[in-house]
Amino acid sequence: MTEFTEILPHKGLMDGVADAIGVPVEAFRLLLTIVAGYPLAAFYLKFIAIIHDKTVHHMFFAGCGAGLCYFNYGHDTYHSLVAILTTYFLVLFLRKKAQIFLAINFVFHMSYLLLGYFFTSSNDYDILWTMPHCILVLRMIGFGFDITDGLKEESELSKDQKETALKEPPSLLELFAFAYFPSGFLVGPQFPYRRYQAFVNGQFRQHEGSLNAGIRRFGAGAFYLIVCQLGLSYFPDSYFLTPEFAEVAFIRKIYYLGFWAKFSLYKYISCWLLTEGALICIGLTYKGEDKNGQPDWSGCSNVKLKLLESGNTMEHYVQSFNVNTNQWVGQYIYKRLKFLNNRTISYGAALGFLAVWHGYHSGYYMTFLMEYMVVSTEKQITRFYTKVVLPKWGHILNKSDIYKLLYFIVMKSYNICFMGWCLTAFVFLKWERWIVVYGAVNYYGFIFLILWAAFYHTYHFFFRSTSRRQAGEDEKIEDKSTENVTEQEKKPEDKKSE
Repeated sequence: MTEFTEILPHKGLMDGVADAIGVPVEAFRLLLTIVAGYPLAAFYLKFIAIIHDKTVHHMFFAGCGAGLCYFNYGHDTYHSLVAILTTYFLVLFLRKKAQIFLAINFVFHMSYLLLGYFFTSSNDYDILWTMPHCILVLRMIGFGFDITDGLKEESELSKDQKETALKEPPSLLELFAFAYFPSGFLVGPQFPYRRYQAFVNGQFRQHEGSLNAGIRRFGAGAFYLIVCQLGLSYFPDSYFLTPEFAEVAFIRKIYYLGFWAKFSLYKYISCWLLTEGALICIGLTYKGEDKNGQPDWSGCSNVKLKLLESGNTMEHYVQSFNVNTNQWVGQYIYKRLKFLNNRTISYGAALGFLAVWHGYHSGYYMTFLMEYMVVSTEKQITRFYTKVVLPKWGHILNKSDIYKLLYFIVMKSYNICFMGWCLTAFVFLKWERWIVVYGAVNYYGFIFLILWAAFYHTYHFFFRSTSRRQAGEDEKIEDKSTENVTEQEKKPEDKKSE
């Protein structure tokens, strides 16, 4: 990679500006590329959208996207070219042999990505060619499924598959334009070829409000970026690896870790919001009409801000963060494992795929393991609260303002503190780094999960035993009462016979 960065255009200028604002040059290039989506959207709408020849549209998107990719990664752009060409020729020669095509397409892209991780990964989150390539891998795998779905009868397809299935494969130029779409190739979001096709054909252009919606999303992205930079300047990642952090009082430590996690999360959210704003401005994200009959431009949204900021649980984070990628995994991995007839296994396999897709670092696997365990625990707690606590004390608790205030404080504290625990491994990546942070906070996440599991399963064991015993006693009483009734019914008959 170093030999290529030496020949990137304007390296000296980029380095100087990046140093002046205090960010790595790779991050500065990334930000410039994301923001470039806005002038490109304006140029397209002003000069290209009115051209009837769709080839010009495809050339514009393919050229702009590939150029921006080269601006960031230089000659390493060839990796994405290889990926796109491979899928194109696989479609060309193996499309009718669906199972073979899907297997080769999936294995090739995942193997190529993992080899890239192997040769380029370090202790930190690297802004290298592998970052947009992981987005491209999902796009090409999803595209492959859509191609094979197009060979099936309509009756064989689910609702989602009917919306994305491709009856005819696109040309090589069209595939390049889809893969390199300027505001979608770098950090996402994922969208099917059918959406790109409808956009180029002008099906979304008659709807109004995209510019205002896009500018609002840009403003939100800029706000989150500023908050992220300010927050991480106060709580840098390196601080949590120091002896000074380990010596802080326990309660303060877990709150510090929680606020740091929030700021770290905002780094991703700001990029997604800025990208989504550019996609809205250009008009790609039309979803239909909202409940008020107004155009809904959230078709490529990757974050649900209201739920993210108002939610109280880790499941709320899962539902509101990286939404688009989660939907992709749901549609192309989870639902296609339906033949296993086991939701738990399918869910575990989907999380496993996400972990592998992120890379080799142990932090990714710990993060998704924590997601599975914490979300499962939250469901158990909710079940216990609604079925055991509320039936007994709900009539008192629901009338108490003090309880409502305490409930709000506890849930928000849980939300902040466990966010820090769950995101630690994802950010620090290496075992020797994230285990230091876990140790500094006394492994409170593990302890909580173990204690809850012990309580929950112990309670259920004794509750079921008590229930069975009670059921047995009730059955005996019922049998005895039935015998008494039967005897009483027989007495009149006996008297008559006398």
